[in-house]
Amino acid sequence: RTKPDNKYYKLAVEIAAEIVSRGYGVITGGGPGIMEAANKGANKKKGKSVGLCIDLPLEEPNNKFIDKDKQLSFDYFFVRKVMFLKYAQGFVVLPGGFGTLDELFDVLTLLETKKISRKIPIVLFGKDFWEGLIDWEKLISNNLISKSALDLFVVVDSVEEAFNYLIKNMEN
Repeated sequence: RTKPDNKYYKLAVEIAAEIVSRGYGVITGGGPGIMEAANKGANKKKGKSVGLCIDLPLEEPNNKFIDKDKQLSFDYFFVRKVMFLKYAQGFVVLPGGFGTLDELFDVLTLLETKKISRKIPIVLFGKDFWEGLIDWEKLISNNLISKSALDLFVVVDSVEEAFNYLIKNMEN
């Protein structure tokens, strides 16, 4: 739903371009909005641009910036999320809706419960968006999550800060 004139769309293009310019690929859900922006940034720099696509009745079709040989289609969200977790070395999460939050919570849960043993850095991009959503003191004070769960991600506002965190915390 995020349009090309939105600041986060523009930042997603920039972040993805930076990622591929340093030799990494970009994997998105293949749809419009922020996903399109990330694939566009990768495509612009001639990097690998992967789309893990799912057909949704009320959404636009897959974006045009996915490499034709790297467009994979899924019938179910859970299978698509497994593929993200299998192949992604890190996550940059920009403002999004329920689907974005679902994917974020899935990876956070798997990391916190140690169902994923490898280190996967998670960058939440856009402090003004995320800070109100990640005020989880009530969860901590009720012993529903550990305080250390907050160490599973970082919130940033700059492309360089995001990329540096990813590189420092990725297992190759």
